[in-house]
Amino acid sequence: MLRNTLALICLASCLNLAWAAGLESFDFSGNVEEQRYKDLLAEVRCLVCQNQSLIDSDADLAHDLRLEVYELMDQGRDDTEIRDFLVARYGDFVLYEPPIKPSTYLLWAGPFVLLALGIMMLIRTIRQRRQLQESQFSAEEQERLRQLLGNNPHEQEDRQ
Repeated sequence: MLRNTLALICLASCLNLAWAAGLESFDFSGNVEEQRYKDLLAEVRCLVCQNQSLIDSDADLAHDLRLEVYELMDQGRDDTEIRDFLVARYGDFVLYEPPIKPSTYLLWAGPFVLLALGIMMLIRTIRQRRQLQESQFSAEEQERLRQLLGNNPHEQEDRQ
């Protein structure tokens, strides 16, 4: 029991050290404001993870990009210049909210187009099912079916 406990403590401390080794520590006493830095990193997508911001990602590329952003901020560049630099290097996909322009129309309109197509298909399917339900046999076809099934009401009247 003691052995298992010690093994778990060692494993937990190793995992904690591995996690801490991936985080950078920057000096925010100079030109770089920590909150501005964090806000900017929250706007930029990790190109490896794609569903995490640079501030949340632990990928190697995210470490490099965080360092690049820090260095650009330390050089006195403003947020717009840094965003423009990242977009020029990695494309509009690097931003969580890419600008609306011809090259990103599909990105912005795509979900709405897919939703509209889905709604149109749903409406079409509902209409087709209603038509199938509403299409009943004509009076002649119903009579023929009764004769085939032996449920002719005229014959039943005659038998009584």
